[in-house]
Amino acid sequence: MFDVEHARWLDENCKHMSDLRGALQAHLPDGNLGVIVDQCIANYDELFRLKEIVAKSDVFHLLNGTWMTPAERCFLWMGGFKPSELLEILMPHLDPLTEQQLLVIGNLRLSSRQAEEALSQGLEQLHRSLADTVTGGSLSDGVDVGNYMGHMALALGKLTNLEGFVRQADNLRQQTLHQLRRNLTIKQAARCFLAIGEYYTRLRALSSLWASRPRQ
Repeated sequence: MFDVEHARWLDENCKHMSDLRGALQAHLPDGNLGVIVDQCIANYDELFRLKEIVAKSDVFHLLNGTWMTPAERCFLWMGGFKPSELLEILMPHLDPLTEQQLLVIGNLRLSSRQAEEALSQGLEQLHRSLADTVTGGSLSDGVDVGNYMGHMALALGKLTNLEGFVRQADNLRQQTLHQLRRNLTIKQAARCFLAIGEYYTRLRALSSLWASRPRQ
């Protein structure tokens, strides 16, 4: 179900990218351009809403990135993009930036990186704890059904924490996009969201080329 909704979201996002490109080329006034930019960020908000729903029913689907193309999955972090990496990609496309904007975006990159590290460490600790729980008792001797079921119940309880990690990662992604919208000019924000869309379009194109490459 999510894959279908995501495909629809992609179609809508492509329309917004086309509108942004046309508006920038036509040098539309900021008022008109701002409407399209706000539509773009509202569309991203919708994606995060869809992901929140699926995280409650199948968090592994998001974590494994099966709804993405192979090239996109190379850069997958907790079910989506890593904010600090996206900011690094975007920086060359936002010039010229004022000193205040450089300071704000620099601080945003730093805080994003710190939050990412904290979440990654937390997820790693959960992995270790989950492995310890699953391997509780003997793995080579006969299975004690009661003991086995007890460990599985504990493991299931720990798996529910995965949803929280994905939700926090998506909150960080969403906040990053909104911070960019607030601290950039209308034209900069338009170039920003156009660059994001083009980046992922190229990753999907790369996946298609990889899949259709000659095989010996």
